[in-house]
Amino acid sequence: MTQNPKGTLFAQFALVAKALGQPNRLELVESLAQGERGVEALSKATGMSIANTSQHLKQLRQAGLVTSRKDGTSVIYRLSGEEVILLFNALQRTAERHLAEVQQVVGVYYNARDHLEPISREELMARLNEGSVSVLDVRPKDEYAAGHVPGAINITSGELEKRLEDLPEGREVIAYCRGTWCVLSFNAVALLRAKGITARRLEDGYPEWKASGLPVEGTNTPAS
Repeated sequence: MTQNPKGTLFAQFALVAKALGQPNRLELVESLAQGERGVEALSKATGMSIANTSQHLKQLRQAGLVTSRKDGTSVIYRLSGEEVILLFNALQRTAERHLAEVQQVVGVYYNARDHLEPISREELMARLNEGSVSVLDVRPKDEYAAGHVPGAINITSGELEKRLEDLPEGREVIAYCRGTWCVLSFNAVALLRAKGITARRLEDGYPEWKASGLPVEGTNTPAS
C-alpha cells in the first residue's frame, strides 16, 4: 500500500496532462474522435510521418487515452472512452476563456467568417424530429462513414460548390465538422450564404454530438 495515495494519483493525472501537452498529439485525439483508424490513416490525416505518428500514439496509450486492437497485420487505434472527448473540449474552452492569443485567433479568424450564434445540439435534435432542417456533414468520407448525425448529407468542403443541387430546397442547412473550431464548417456556411441558402453551424461537431449520447449512424461502434 502506497504511503502517499494522493501523490500517486496526482502523478497519474500529470501523466495524462503530459500526454496532451503536445500539439501533434492533440491533433491525433481530434482525428480519433471521428472514429477508429490505423497508423497509416492517422499519418495521412495529420501530415506526420508514420514513425512520428506511432511514437505519439504510444504516449497517448501509456496515458490511457487511446486503446488499440489488431486487424490482421494492422493495428487500429481508438479513443479509450467518450470522457477523452470531454477532456479535450474542456481544454479548448479553458484556453479560449483565459488565453489572450486564443481569443485573438477566434475573434480575427473565426468570428470574421461567422458572427451568428451557432445552433445547439438540443435544438438541432428537436428540429431533426420536426423535419425542418437539412444537416450537412463536411468531413472526409471515411469519417462520415465511421459515424455521423442521423440523416446527414455528406458533401466535403471541396465538393460543396459543385453539389449544391444535392441539398433539399426550402430547408435551412445546418453544417458540422470535426469540432467547435473546425474551419470546414465555417467555410461551408459562408459559401452557402453567398449562394442565397439559409445556413448555420452546429455549436461543435460530431464527436461532441456522440459523446453527449445523441443518436448516431455509421460503422463506428465499440469493439467487443
